[in-house]
Amino acid sequence: MTNPDPTYIKRTQRDYSLGFKLQVVAAVEKGDMTYKQAQKIYGIQGRSTVLTWLRKHGKLDWCQPPKITMSKSPKAKETPAQKIKRLERELKDEKLRNLLLNEVVDIIDAEHGIGLRKKLNSQGARNLQVQKQVSLSKACKLLGMTRQSIYQREYRDKKRAIMLAPVKNMVLALRRFMPRLGGRKLYYLLKPQLMEEGIKLGRDGLFDYLREEHLLIQPKRSYRKTTNSKHWMKKHPNLLKDYTPQRAEEVLVSDITYVESDDGVHYLSLVTDAYSRKIMGYELSDGMKATDVVKALDMAVSHRCYRRNAIHHSDRGLQYCSAIYQNKLKQNNIIPSMTDGYDCYQNALAERVNGILKQEFLVYQCKNIDELKLLIDESIAIYNDMRPHLSLEMKTPNQVHKKIQEQMLLDLH
Repeated sequence: MTNPDPTYIKRTQRDYSLGFKLQVVAAVEKGDMTYKQAQKIYGIQGRSTVLTWLRKHGKLDWCQPPKITMSKSPKAKETPAQKIKRLERELKDEKLRNLLLNEVVDIIDAEHGIGLRKKLNSQGARNLQVQKQVSLSKACKLLGMTRQSIYQREYRDKKRAIMLAPVKNMVLALRRFMPRLGGRKLYYLLKPQLMEEGIKLGRDGLFDYLREEHLLIQPKRSYRKTTNSKHWMKKHPNLLKDYTPQRAEEVLVSDITYVESDDGVHYLSLVTDAYSRKIMGYELSDGMKATDVVKALDMAVSHRCYRRNAIHHSDRGLQYCSAIYQNKLKQNNIIPSMTDGYDCYQNALAERVNGILKQEFLVYQCKNIDELKLLIDESIAIYNDMRPHLSLEMKTPNQVHKKIQEQMLLDLH
């Protein structure tokens, strides 16, 4: 039997990134939604797809989901006098609550100018009518509005909802690869599609839409020191104090950050091009040995497109000061540069790349180092190819890196 929807696209497990799966699993296990709600919210196909993810990646036992039952306690019997006193207290409290809520709404309207009362009055009147607590005419009279205004607002809202219906699928299509992509970058990537579909939706409107659909991203911050700069090895001066790279691969910045799995703490070594923000090399290991860190440098060297002299900037960690690392730099005509003491602001770009990976991609804890390696490979590929940067005029690192390469080839011809 074929699906009657012409826009229907059949997806398999490979169409969902590991980062997206871990995000859904974390949301369900946290209690933000049930696995069936997650399936509906994110448009995931298959009746048991999310349940399969929970059983494979979850921290809880999902073989037999627990059934929660609530006991009902009988109400205590009241005398007529007691009932009258209770109702009088409840009526007094309800009047005070009504005054308080009206005051809060007035303050919000006055300070933020969002017209909250006007927006929600019609919705409240309609809800009371549906619940058969009061007629629509009576509700409108109490709220000082007309039924026509309610009908007009409902018509506008319905028309707007029809127009915005495709937006959720657009958002989820990007979130399958970048589950924690920020709103501004998301709007930049969606804008061409919105214009093509004739959907009028600005950046602030997209934020409101994401909030209504519970698709906003909450930032997560964590910190652990991974640098040991108190050692006897030779340290090099900071060459980047008054220097700004003008071309790709003029400056490579390196850093080590920690990532965790159920097996424990692991360390991710990164080498990034300072001009294009492209991650050139990386290595995940159980320790911070110089032999592990140098593997990230080897990968960066093998991925270089330009055979010019370069500067390598890092903190003063003993891995970067070691003989094996410094010899590797010398073999490839790369000049070492280091921060002045332990000052993370002097290696800000490397710290920023660490933050992007950990806050947008490596958010959910993997079961072991093998699963984590797969997630890191996937995340860095998406970071280089798909994620736009404000500092790059909303281009991706690979776009900037490739553009410089193409320009050099044109100059040669």
